[in-house]
Amino acid sequence: MTRDLRTARIGAVLTFVLAGLMCGSMTVRIPALSDKLGLSEASIGVTLLVWGLGALVTMQSMRGVMTRFGSRSILRVGAPLCAIALVLVAFAPTFPLLLVATGLFGMTFGAVDIAMNAQGSTVERAYGRPLMNGMHAGWCVGAISAGLLGTLAIAAGLSFTVHLTLIALLSLPLMIFISRTYLPDPVAEVSDKGDRAKTRHRMPPVVYLLGVIAFCAFMVEGTVADWNGLYLRNVLGAPEAVAALGYPVFEAGMLFGRLTGDRVRARFGARGMLMTAGLATAATFAVVITAPTALIAVSAMLFVGVAVATVSPMAMSLAGSAVGNPGPAIAQTGAMGYAGLLLGPVIIGFISDVAALRAALGLAVVLGVLIALAARFLPRPGTVTTVPAPAVAPERELSMAA
Repeated sequence: MTRDLRTARIGAVLTFVLAGLMCGSMTVRIPALSDKLGLSEASIGVTLLVWGLGALVTMQSMRGVMTRFGSRSILRVGAPLCAIALVLVAFAPTFPLLLVATGLFGMTFGAVDIAMNAQGSTVERAYGRPLMNGMHAGWCVGAISAGLLGTLAIAAGLSFTVHLTLIALLSLPLMIFISRTYLPDPVAEVSDKGDRAKTRHRMPPVVYLLGVIAFCAFMVEGTVADWNGLYLRNVLGAPEAVAALGYPVFEAGMLFGRLTGDRVRARFGARGMLMTAGLATAATFAVVITAPTALIAVSAMLFVGVAVATVSPMAMSLAGSAVGNPGPAIAQTGAMGYAGLLLGPVIIGFISDVAALRAALGLAVVLGVLIALAARFLPRPGTVTTVPAPAVAPERELSMAA
């Protein structure tokens, strides 16, 4: 194994860490943002929606861009732009300008998210063994670090503007430095222009099936992130400090699951692991919604995190190995998955209005079962180990002054 390959792996993991740090830092300071601009809860909701829609719009358009430029070029441009957009969010003086800045941050993050997953798939295929869960563990590390640094920033009296600017100034040079480690994407051989057009616009059916699996997994993650605190406080009567523990405990379970997931996948295979993860997600979330006390529910959140942690990374990994060039396939699967992250909390809110929140959260149990059922339809060949990468071809570089 070459030194360059090990360096590329470290660079890919650090990209996930910094992406999680930037997104988490904005999320953890939302109360400070609300105080700075005097925003209502509805305005904060609109801001988060614009952020998510910006990311989704970019993700939906990434198939053709990834085919043309590859993940290395997109990360070299998109990651620094993401840090710059975070500065714009930090300095936005009014609500309309905040929406513009947040939309730009979402769009740049959407490009980075797809490209870093494609880069992770490229590194994984170069290694010839599963690595994607470890890449996504980097995201968990970044998100947890954002929470810890946010707590320190609040204790130190740093404003929203100063805090996010410092995070961006830390991330920007690191992203530029890390960009030297990226590998060029493998390029599938195509015989003529007709084949190229077919490659751009058509994906194997398994890519869409993996998109459904990612959709369900992201919907579970979004449900926990946005609703578990209210469930613990309003339904189970937990104090606010206890209710706030649900999501960090869930993230800790996710981190553990992803740190161990690649070894488990290498031993037992992706198809069986996805089926088991789906059933485990359903079973553990059933404990959450039937728990008689908040302590039991919070404890169960740890196991929900372990259960669902590996689903979206494996969906991305398998999509990347389904075709010669991983970028377009990961863009398709990622866009479908991210739609679940956006729609899940909205659907839960709608169901809770017409029923009860406990009943609405039962949707996560159904989603776990759907993950297991969808995984049964994955083809057995090529789902246990990573498909070797085809020969690497030079990429077309995006223009960027560096």
